[in-house]
Amino acid sequence: MSAEFLAAVRGKTPWLLLLLLASAAPVLAADKDLSTHLAQLGSRDRSVRAQALQHLGQSRDGRLVAFFDSYQQGDAYLHNGKVVLCAKFQEVNGQKMAPLSDPLSTKPLLGPDGAQVLVPSGELESIGPSGRERRAVADAIRLLEIWSDDLETRLAAIRRFGDSRKSEFLEPLGELARADVPSSVQSRARESIALIELGSEDFAQAAEKRIAAARQLGEMASARAVPVLTDLLKNPGSLQESEQQAFTSSLEAIESYQWKITRVQDLFYGLSLGSVLILVALGLAIIFGQMGVINMAHGELMMIGAYATYETQLLFGHTPDDPVNLFFIAALPIAFLSAAFVGWLIELLIVRHLYGRPLETLLATWGVGLVLIQAVRLRYGDNIGVNSPTWLVGSFEPIQDLRISYNRVFIMSLCAICVLAISAIMNGTRRGLLIRATVQNRETAESLGVNTRQTDGLTFALGAGLAGIAGYAWTLIGGVTPDMGQNHIVDAFLVVVTGGVGELAGSVLAGLGLGMLNKFIEPILGSAIWAKVILLLLVIAFIQWKPAGLFPPKGRLADV
Repeated sequence: MSAEFLAAVRGKTPWLLLLLLASAAPVLAADKDLSTHLAQLGSRDRSVRAQALQHLGQSRDGRLVAFFDSYQQGDAYLHNGKVVLCAKFQEVNGQKMAPLSDPLSTKPLLGPDGAQVLVPSGELESIGPSGRERRAVADAIRLLEIWSDDLETRLAAIRRFGDSRKSEFLEPLGELARADVPSSVQSRARESIALIELGSEDFAQAAEKRIAAARQLGEMASARAVPVLTDLLKNPGSLQESEQQAFTSSLEAIESYQWKITRVQDLFYGLSLGSVLILVALGLAIIFGQMGVINMAHGELMMIGAYATYETQLLFGHTPDDPVNLFFIAALPIAFLSAAFVGWLIELLIVRHLYGRPLETLLATWGVGLVLIQAVRLRYGDNIGVNSPTWLVGSFEPIQDLRISYNRVFIMSLCAICVLAISAIMNGTRRGLLIRATVQNRETAESLGVNTRQTDGLTFALGAGLAGIAGYAWTLIGGVTPDMGQNHIVDAFLVVVTGGVGELAGSVLAGLGLGMLNKFIEPILGSAIWAKVILLLLVIAFIQWKPAGLFPPKGRLADV
């Protein structure tokens, strides 16, 4: 740094300090004003406390939301004329001490030594709302939440204002709609204003204002306006003809838009469900399609993957209150290897001795599945919970009212990666070549030095590991129980048979198709069970039309 530059800065330092102090002055003054009104909450005069609550509620300072929560819970105190927070007292040398926190930032108050300030509990004067004041505090919190720094908190508060249909909220909502805030906040504020003007009793005689509000809500395709418009149209005798026409037109426009959004949402849910089916069916397509083994324990291998994920969660100590997101990354290979190892044992101890005897294989693997279910039930009970990592919690909204959850996007991405990986393994690696050679002609492969026994075991383990990944993915969207595999094994067989036994592309297309078809049928019938029945009948009809499925089988089952 040059001497000239240092000299220039040194000469202008007083002016820079003055500029910084001038810019900070309004903030400091605002905080001092808030501190004054906070201290008034400890007054013995009810009118003073009421005025302080009103002023604080109109301050637009989102930091006060956390303070009022503490204030209601009895964690607010007066110390030397100032309001402080203390959530829990401490015992220090036999004396009850209070660690103090700032009421606005909720951060610990630090002393000259940099440690949190501790004062004897006797120096604090407890303050809190009376029974009558609790409603005023709740109103203040609602007014402050629409100015919160947290977007979700802000949008939820605006929504509650509109759903209340109280005209007293029009003024703060109007200020918010005109303020320099994110577009989503402005849009939600205008929607809530229109809902109040449409549904409030204060505007029952203001036909023009209600018509304008209804048209605005129709243009916004507001789903929140549907119950309001429906209620108004139930009493057509109380409406003017122009009102009835405007309300009906707006309701039809909203319902049309929401119908389209629902169909897109069903399509997305169908894709995510189909992705899980594909993950389950990929392993089954390898075991059943490539090896000719009817593995009735395949659903239980999926269950092994889910419980391996649960054990990984326990190992890392992940909880919603203390998240350790790394557990979910580590759980992926653990779920795969756990299910692959169990599958390898099943092939080594049971299936290897039953090749060419499909009925015995079916009964043996069915029995193994029952043993696995009972063993897991004895160890874990009937139900456990796997907590998603924080980066997979929540959703985003690409267009209005269409919410796409992060966990389902992850499942679809995981499915795509697994499909590409299996395709690469089967068609681009030496192990895949050995698997295909063993499937096409075992005797020739053995004569060329291929260890077909080892290949069978690794192939079975690969299929079982894919089922474990399906169980890992299912923990994000479904419950984990010992018999969870029983709910998926039939669907997995349907995917394999419909797509063509042993065909990767067929399993992918069939899984996506059956998943989406199930989600489109279920809302129409209003029952998941009947949707399964109709889906089964459709698959039976399809197989009657194309017995070989979408793609004809290859390998050992080609001549069956």
